[in-house]
Amino acid sequence: MFEWFKILFTPTEEPEMTQALIVLFLAISVGFFVGRIKIGSVSLGVSAVMFVGLFLGHLGFSMNAELIQFVREFGLILFVYGIGIQVGPSFFSSFKKEGLIFNALGVGTVFLGGIITYLIHLLANVKIENAVGLMSGSVTNTPGLGAAKSTLIEIQKQLNLPLDHFSDPTVAYAITYPIGVFGIILIIILAKNFLKIDLSKEAVLLNEKNKDSENKIVHQKCRVTKPEVIGKTIKQVFKEFHIDNVIISRQKQSGTRVVYSPSLESIIKEKDVLMVVAKQKDIDTFIDIVGKVSTDLLIESQDDVTTKILSVTKKTATHKTLAQLDLYNQYDVKVTRVIRSGLEILAQPSLELYYGDTLMVVGEKHAIHEAEKIIGNSKKILLEPDFLSLFGGLIFGVIIGSIPIMIPSLPVPLKLGLAAGPLMAALFISRYGGVGVIHSYINNGAIHFMKDFGICLFFAAVGIKAGHGFYDNFIGNNGWMWIYYGCYITLIPLTLLVLISRFVFKLNFYQMVGIMSGSYTDPAALAFSTKYLDSDIPNQSYATVYPLVTISRILVAQLLILLFAS
Repeated sequence: MFEWFKILFTPTEEPEMTQALIVLFLAISVGFFVGRIKIGSVSLGVSAVMFVGLFLGHLGFSMNAELIQFVREFGLILFVYGIGIQVGPSFFSSFKKEGLIFNALGVGTVFLGGIITYLIHLLANVKIENAVGLMSGSVTNTPGLGAAKSTLIEIQKQLNLPLDHFSDPTVAYAITYPIGVFGIILIIILAKNFLKIDLSKEAVLLNEKNKDSENKIVHQKCRVTKPEVIGKTIKQVFKEFHIDNVIISRQKQSGTRVVYSPSLESIIKEKDVLMVVAKQKDIDTFIDIVGKVSTDLLIESQDDVTTKILSVTKKTATHKTLAQLDLYNQYDVKVTRVIRSGLEILAQPSLELYYGDTLMVVGEKHAIHEAEKIIGNSKKILLEPDFLSLFGGLIFGVIIGSIPIMIPSLPVPLKLGLAAGPLMAALFISRYGGVGVIHSYINNGAIHFMKDFGICLFFAAVGIKAGHGFYDNFIGNNGWMWIYYGCYITLIPLTLLVLISRFVFKLNFYQMVGIMSGSYTDPAALAFSTKYLDSDIPNQSYATVYPLVTISRILVAQLLILLFAS
């Protein structure tokens, strides 16, 4: 009677589609549960899906070859595209100041790992595809593994090689993956102890260091007392004292309760109270010029002038500058700041607006209501998935990844592939707000779902496929030696990164830990470090190096395969 049920959960050589889907969903659901189990303060997270997939594959469960390849590649594309959209805006801005040093350290770690991988291939006689699998697992880099597998398939097609000509690098990846997770955590703990890090002192030093470069937009009240500015227009004061990057959102004259949003032609009178919006250092400079800090509470009244947050959802506002919209002259509404992908940007006239931007505006209620018709501010539209933009962006990424780059002496053209292509497309789209009808806005919930769903599909597919004969491969290839080799790839670059970061560039320990986690694209290590250090500071340097490191790891994995695969 229940024969159909038994068929669904009995391993077969040629599974039906229903059983293949059951196996895929089982790997993901059980993997998510296992990933939440903590050993101390460390958990495997979503990577546990791969180990559950390995176990199911070992038991004999499988999926159709074409289906498993589709699931693997589609999952990888979703994952890297979500990463690119999420970190794109902060990635480009990070190249200012310390971001260049952070990325140089991260990319240097990648290439050192590549050199060690080649030496292992050369000296230990490990096949290059297995060595690249060791490298990808030892640094927990999934896109690098995906790029290596895609390159191997491309070589097989171009040179008409049999399907079993190359070993599957996933086996080596799975064997060394735990080394990558726990190795970086070990180095973080050892670095803190050997360098005798005082976390409270490090936090104070970092705060002092960032005081002058603080990018957060704030507002502050000031009272006009300096005779040099009294009787002049705001425009004249800005020009005469070379004031940039400052917006005056409200003005109230002494002895009155009336608050209004001033224009550049508004005259500054004695004892006026001004609400200033800018970075803290620019506010301090402005207050020194015009007067002193004020404690006036009436200027914050919402009776005459109110503040509201509007979201850009109409084409009439997308890809137009604030000067072109001219909201102040048309509706007497002033934009003070723009929030984009979690970053606050001062509302300069030349700032171009993107779909999904959040504007903080100041003005009278009826005026804001009129401006809202131009901006859109439809929360419902922002919650609805825009599949045209999403899949249009994915198409753009696949096209970029498929462009052949001819390099002499290589057996096949170099391609960015299905890992780096979508990542670069997402970074480009998020940097410029979109390409044609494709825009960069995806709400946070959708991004997290896309990333987690994509990586789950990838891990489940590679785990199930590698699970077949995993034990035999482990014994046949002397898996304990692979773990030993993986320790070199994990620990040597990290140790040098710590020494150079600390003693050459004098980096703060919080920042250094973020670079370490980002260089190994290891979210488990990042989660551990934020809890271990009780700080979110490592997240910033992690996001700074992650995109470029990911692209570098993809290219290094491809080059090793193309140069040395036989």
